[in-house]
Amino acid sequence: MKFGVVVFPGSNCDQDMIYVIESVLGHQVVELWHKDTDLKGVDFVVLPGGFSYGDYLRSGAIAQFSPIMNEIIGFANSGGFVLGVCNGFQVLCESGLLPGTLQHNTSHSFICKNVHLKPVSKTAAITASLDDSRAYMIPVAHGEGNYYADEDTYQNLVTNDQILFRYSNAQAEVSADANINGSLDNIAGVCNAGKNVFGMMPHPERAADANLGNQDGQLLFESLFNNLGVEA
Repeated sequence: MKFGVVVFPGSNCDQDMIYVIESVLGHQVVELWHKDTDLKGVDFVVLPGGFSYGDYLRSGAIAQFSPIMNEIIGFANSGGFVLGVCNGFQVLCESGLLPGTLQHNTSHSFICKNVHLKPVSKTAAITASLDDSRAYMIPVAHGEGNYYADEDTYQNLVTNDQILFRYSNAQAEVSADANINGSLDNIAGVCNAGKNVFGMMPHPERAADANLGNQDGQLLFESLFNNLGVEA
């Protein structure tokens, strides 16, 4: 399977993502520039973290109008696979490919640290092979990671099994104390109803190399790829 990693002005996690997909997981990767109007025949699109367009107006608000996004929206609506991490998640929400929005952290401060995630969805590819009785340690680095959705949207997320992860403690216990940014119901990631578009604030690509002393993120990628039938 061929992967495309989108690069916006201000992206800063694109090379990390490319390294993990290509060198750690062994898949072909091409870069997709924000002005491109061709997805180069990729089977899976990844929107990485960073600060697209300097986060002006609102995180992801300008990036949603990049020419490449027209192609990605059409690709996703046709069943193509898309993953957005951190700023990529924000862009997917702004473009309407994922429900909800990301607001300023309730602390009004930038949060950069390891956190723990409890897998939730039993049917989404990225979580289906994970153990929901344990917590996965994944780094975060964001100022606008406070997930919000109105009540109807939230109920749809629950009913359709679209909540991917909740912030938890190291024992996989979900509580207000484990909620790092004020997100609704401790939500750290969601997918669309079709379960082909995935978004999360934490960075699995920063926990996917043995040299970093943490490979929990690699387990997320392996669950995603294996359940989608991705072969190296």
